[in-house]
Amino acid sequence: MDAGSEIKQLFLRYLDMRRIDFRHSTFILPFFLLATFLIGCNDLNNDFSTNPNYRLTFSVDTLSFDTVFTTIGSATREFMVYNPHPEPLNIQSIQLAGPSKSGFRINVDGRSGETFTDIRIEDKDSLYVLVEVTVDPTGNNEPLLIEDHLQFTTNGTTQSVLLRAFGQDVNLMKGGTTISEDTVWTAERPYLIYDSVVVAKGVTLEIEKGSAIHMHDKARWVIHGTIKAKGTPEEPVLFRGDRLDNLLSGLPYDRVPGQWDGIYFKPESYNNVMDHVIIRNGETALRFYESSTEESKLKINNSQVTNFSSNLLYAENCRIEAMNTEFTNAGGGVISLHGGEYHFIHCTFANYLKIQPGRNGSPVIRLYNYLYTLNGGEIIKKSQPLQKATFDNCLIDGSLSEGTEPLKGEMSIDNFENGELNYLFNHCAVKTMKTDNAGFTNVQFISKDRPVSYIMIGDNSNDYIYDYRPSLTVDKEGNPQPDQVVIGKADRKISELYPTDRLGINRFSNDEGPDIGAYEHLPERE
Repeated sequence: MDAGSEIKQLFLRYLDMRRIDFRHSTFILPFFLLATFLIGCNDLNNDFSTNPNYRLTFSVDTLSFDTVFTTIGSATREFMVYNPHPEPLNIQSIQLAGPSKSGFRINVDGRSGETFTDIRIEDKDSLYVLVEVTVDPTGNNEPLLIEDHLQFTTNGTTQSVLLRAFGQDVNLMKGGTTISEDTVWTAERPYLIYDSVVVAKGVTLEIEKGSAIHMHDKARWVIHGTIKAKGTPEEPVLFRGDRLDNLLSGLPYDRVPGQWDGIYFKPESYNNVMDHVIIRNGETALRFYESSTEESKLKINNSQVTNFSSNLLYAENCRIEAMNTEFTNAGGGVISLHGGEYHFIHCTFANYLKIQPGRNGSPVIRLYNYLYTLNGGEIIKKSQPLQKATFDNCLIDGSLSEGTEPLKGEMSIDNFENGELNYLFNHCAVKTMKTDNAGFTNVQFISKDRPVSYIMIGDNSNDYIYDYRPSLTVDKEGNPQPDQVVIGKADRKISELYPTDRLGINRFSNDEGPDIGAYEHLPERE
């Protein structure tokens, strides 16, 4: 019995129970009208076209997923189904061609399942279809193509949308992983980190070139021992979040900060090495706890650390060296040094982060001769000499103004109780008010009237893509300005020790000479 017949029978039973005579009853009329309306609506449900020429249209022919890690479900993708015709249609069935093999799952207008029947779609109307996929382990190191068809049958005609994903086997680390003996990670398969990875004291973890390490939400590294990540220009070591889909159309998660926690180097961790490493899109990139300057804490070369929602590099009384490396875009400070000994050569420090505006007013470079420590539950300052902080041929720039007094703008130097605070900026470009400070030698001062130009700094038209390679500064008419801030302004003697930039470009290939920062300007890019 259909719904209309059921309503009729219920109505007749009601009349019989109440012994109601229509001739003497007025209160029953609303109930009768309601029942008639419901019966009419049920008749409308069967009022759809059977024209075999009426077909559905779809917002996509193929619904593609980015690489899906095996055993880990994908993000949800969606598409629209349209009825472009002047009459309603009944979709007789919606089903996956091979649900048991492909791992795809569907949801049609809020209902989950593998098969749907008799789905009504009104004239000129549409419905949503949501799709997810889980891929079983493939047994391959290379991604494996997974496909299925979602079939729609209407008036005897079957149409389909192709569903496509690449399944990738991973080295899955879940529930907290402690590396308790010397270990080598290879690039055969990506690593997917849930929770945390701890490198125990006295243990060395080597990460080979081309290795990709994907960090789940809130996942972190805790280094008590030593990590040596050594990539090449062609095959860098990559640390990034595990979201491979888009936050918004045209905005991949890979360009969004805060995707995972960070990398924490404990006091007993020394002699860490990062060469040709890319670290991006977490909360705190590199956090170094109070140590000794007698041993190297980290040497980082030819690398990129970028796009973090908090501090990028925060160090307490450490010895760190960095060459040919980009440190850019942070919700907090890019570089915060609390005491210690540091040497940065041909590095780019910049902060034009737009997806997380405000930056809490934090300048790019912060130098301190003290630490914050707890004393009886109260946070106090503890004197910690900044023995040496040397910046050679470095670029320090950002979206803050140059300030109205020296050592402000994109710089903050805080001297506690007139303690030891030694710094030198040699042949650098710095966004601060011009000064004759003895710590500045042959410095180019960046200002609103004397900016640095880059290939891209994340404007909406650039889809939040940043490319901090320098380009020629031009006037409003597009003519190159004679006073270039970074191009050809580096200390040649320093550059001769590091003759190629982060990308392997010869610093002496141009007539202008070597440039300040991690990147060399190439005229052919203009």
